[in-house]
Amino acid sequence: MSGIETRVLDVPGARLRYDIRGDLSAPGAAERAVFLLGSPMDAAGFGTLAGYLTDRPLVTYDPRHAGRSQRTDSTPLTPDVHADDLHRVINDLGLPAVNVFGSSGGAINALALVAAHPEQVRILVAHEPPTVSVLPDREQLEAACRDIHDTYQRDGMGAAMAKFIALTSHTGELPRDWSERPAPDPAAFGLPTDDDGNRDDPLLGPSMLTVPTYEPDFAALAAAPTTIHLAAGAESEGQLTARASRAIAERLGTELVIFPSHHGGFLGDEYGMPGRPAAFAARLRELLDAH
Repeated sequence: MSGIETRVLDVPGARLRYDIRGDLSAPGAAERAVFLLGSPMDAAGFGTLAGYLTDRPLVTYDPRHAGRSQRTDSTPLTPDVHADDLHRVINDLGLPAVNVFGSSGGAINALALVAAHPEQVRILVAHEPPTVSVLPDREQLEAACRDIHDTYQRDGMGAAMAKFIALTSHTGELPRDWSERPAPDPAAFGLPTDDDGNRDDPLLGPSMLTVPTYEPDFAALAAAPTTIHLAAGAESEGQLTARASRAIAERLGTELVIFPSHHGGFLGDEYGMPGRPAAFAARLRELLDAH
């Protein structure tokens, strides 16, 4: 695969930057192209995975307010806004439709894209979308997300991220007294204990209130011509994001697809805990090539 072409696209409220690997004009490119989506993770998080998918054109992008993409107004960061951005990027690619792999918040945004513009997505693999709206402990989870947001505004990144890690690594339904329990120590996770004063984190800021509470449009998803696979990592069993994936799959009447590794199983050394990117890519290729 040749080098990376970077494009800039102005959309209402943002200037987006996205990258293309491979030749989108080659025969069969429209059927094989894959859009790799994260949120708030940007294109940099897919470098290792892209290295294992060199047999097809790839598109990655930085969501508004992440990486190289800037907001140009105060439009709220909601999944529907991100879905409209994705719709415009796909139009800019000049392809009638693409295949999409969405990770975490990117999976939520991809579900919103399919609901709004189903004709633009051939196959969607939605890996661990963290929407709490489909879970029986929704009330506790929403309270925990509000508490993380409030902690970030009050105490900064370290304190809020410690709570975020504790929440996302918990297995099973969330106890009703979760938000009343002692706060985890940021130092225990290698996080700073001091507040640096920054309040611009795309994960812990407003998105903490708008992304987990997203309610999928199940009627629109069921009616879409898109082949939709909900997926979760083998090591994520019982965690919030895996439970959400299973619940959405059940609502759509499909089987949950198990991928190797954890929530970030496609990662190399980009962020946090490395996954099993070679095995992850093989599973993704298997799903995409089955249709």
